[in-house]
Amino acid sequence: MGELRDFRSGKSGTPPSGSDIGPRRLAAIVAGDITGYSRLMQLDEEGTHKRVKRIERDLIEPTITEHHGKLVKTTGDGFIAIFDSPVEAVRCSIVIQQNMIGRNAAMPREFWIEYRIGVNLGDVIIEPDDIYGDGVNVAARLEGIAAPGEVFISGGIYEQIKHKLVCGYESLGDRKVKNITDPVRVYRVLPDAAAFHRTRKRRETVLITLLGLSIAIIAGGALWYMLMQQRGRPADVAQAPPSAASSPDVKQPAPAASQPPAQTPTPAPSAAPTQQASPQVAPSASPAPAAAVPEPEMVALQGGSFSMGSNDDPSERPIHRVTVKPFSMSKYPVTVREWNACAAAKACGFTAAGKDDAPVTNVSWSDAKQYVTWLAERSKKAYRLPSEAEWEYAARGGTQTKYWWGDQMQPGNAACKDCGGDANAEQPLKVGSFKPNPFGLHDMGGGVDQWVEDCWHRNYQGASVDGSVWAGGDCGSHVIRSGSWKNDARYVRPANRDNYDTNVRYPTHGLRVALSP
Repeated sequence: MGELRDFRSGKSGTPPSGSDIGPRRLAAIVAGDITGYSRLMQLDEEGTHKRVKRIERDLIEPTITEHHGKLVKTTGDGFIAIFDSPVEAVRCSIVIQQNMIGRNAAMPREFWIEYRIGVNLGDVIIEPDDIYGDGVNVAARLEGIAAPGEVFISGGIYEQIKHKLVCGYESLGDRKVKNITDPVRVYRVLPDAAAFHRTRKRRETVLITLLGLSIAIIAGGALWYMLMQQRGRPADVAQAPPSAASSPDVKQPAPAASQPPAQTPTPAPSAAPTQQASPQVAPSASPAPAAAVPEPEMVALQGGSFSMGSNDDPSERPIHRVTVKPFSMSKYPVTVREWNACAAAKACGFTAAGKDDAPVTNVSWSDAKQYVTWLAERSKKAYRLPSEAEWEYAARGGTQTKYWWGDQMQPGNAACKDCGGDANAEQPLKVGSFKPNPFGLHDMGGGVDQWVEDCWHRNYQGASVDGSVWAGGDCGSHVIRSGSWKNDARYVRPANRDNYDTNVRYPTHGLRVALSP
């Protein structure tokens, strides 16, 4: 392969020369590196090595592939990848960082594996086993100045993605980085769009506080000066009331005479009606928010028995008979409008972007739980996430075929990457764009992935048969169903099941709700 480039030091291996030089292309380059790798190896060499290899195998490589990128190489404690799309490059970086939060949660702080990631848009030389050029070095430099767990992007990447991702950006200005001639415009990526506003609010609060302190210091200095000036005039000081020390007009004896009228009880009669009127306003205003809660449209299901699972995947075995009690399921996935009512009440963690009738996306399992908890409290109804068994029962619609409409994929029934028709979209279509299943439920396959209550189990060995939530197992991950508009048709099957980290948001993940009788 020739000499490898150490992207952390900025030193490139000697690229082939002359006619052996590979093709050039414009690409989004992602450079990642583990913070404190040497310290981790000293703490637990074998354990750290195994964990890093597992992360590369289970997270880094599949996430890059899922976002249509190519892993160029790993470097022991880092990696380089290239993407045709800057949007997918940044999205991939966010997913990696959010996944690492979940993976580190169960570990002591000193054993955390944290990546710094830099993303740059540049013209690079492509070789079979490596890439070369300043574009790669800039990505490495951005990674080098990022904090653990953060993603830094260049100005070129920012211009390509600024209106295309549900996240915020914080400009860090132009930075001079090692071995790069020109300054680089740097932005910090804030995965939660609301985080940008929180960061700006924090900065504004700090500025206001500093301004207030400055004014207080100046006022205190002026007050001290006036008090010192009056030390030579004891008569004036004797006439001044104690409160005059806090007045800028200390030199005038008049406030002592004018003070009593300000303290007379004459305002009291006007204050009494104000105190009596305030309780009359509150009762008329308080019911309004509760009435404004947009509740999902529900479909009542009678319950019954069905064969859960399939032989198409090991996680779906063994097929077992389950009996589900009556319950209701939302007719559609939760929409942006419904979600943002929760966000407006400050009960959900972020404000969703998109059209009101589109399904909400980028929802973690913890986010989904926040929503159903808020909805249940405000509506006084027993809203919750469905169990995995309830979800599959509802998705099958009384059928036992591969899909609810039959054993073959047919256009016009679901939204997925190869479902045909209008399903081939860059974003999820509005809810209800396809016909319902026999139970009257829309989008129970494709559209958006949908969280259920159950913790993840690798298969159905020992699963409950009464349709209830299957507790225990790996509760660092929870079950997700349906597949999304970005998955292929095999994910649309009612039996398909997958899992994802409990506290990590992902762009295709949404939810629908259930309601107990």
